[in-house]
Amino acid sequence: MKDLQTKKAIVTGASQGLGLAMAEALCEEGVKVCIIDISKTLFDTVDALKNKGYDVVGVQADLSNIEEIESVFKESLDLLGGEVDVLVNNAGIHKPLPAEELPIADFKKIFDVNVVAVFELARLAAAIMKQKQSGKIINIASVLAVQGGFHATAYSSSKGAVLQLTKSLSNEWAKDGIQVNAVAPGYFNTELNTHILTDEKRYGELVSRVPSGRFGEPSEIGGMIKFLASDLSNFTTGALLPVDGGFLGR
Repeated sequence: MKDLQTKKAIVTGASQGLGLAMAEALCEEGVKVCIIDISKTLFDTVDALKNKGYDVVGVQADLSNIEEIESVFKESLDLLGGEVDVLVNNAGIHKPLPAEELPIADFKKIFDVNVVAVFELARLAAAIMKQKQSGKIINIASVLAVQGGFHATAYSSSKGAVLQLTKSLSNEWAKDGIQVNAVAPGYFNTELNTHILTDEKRYGELVSRVPSGRFGEPSEIGGMIKFLASDLSNFTTGALLPVDGGFLGR
């Protein structure tokens, strides 16, 4: 995708798992990527990507600290030379517990990371993108944005909020040349799903509901990210695009 070769992107929560696969997919197309992540391994990830010949920088930050997001964004923007063409809001947290056992403090923190930080970063990025009348904002939702899930009250409701936020922002910013879309990953072999992968009964139940008959591999998310980041998606906005092996269609 030649149009991506000069682009600059911010990808949150990309030190591992699906986020890393998303960042690497953009790197493969020549995008300069800034990764924002809380992980202590962030700069190991950055170095590993640099060793592959990719143009990558990193900012370590806790996106649950809402009051610091503006300074985190500015630091990322400075590392990208004052430009951002693509924002991938991937960072998200989950605490799988029965509803009555989930502390309200954890419920609020999940919303701070999964929704409030997404909103604030999108607004900050849009202000830059409007100057060029061009930009791509990709919010990572989940199949649980439309499914209830199990022991996932905070996570599923936060991802439902991400879907509606995506639609609302797309309505406001389409006139500014900014496309805002959401991706709904299904079940992947990632650390976030460790609680499922180690539960033989639960794993079997979920796989039986996936028409493809398996969990996805992180590398399989990359094609959708490339599409939504590129000019190929210039007339696609406000959409929820599943990458789920057919889970939502069943």
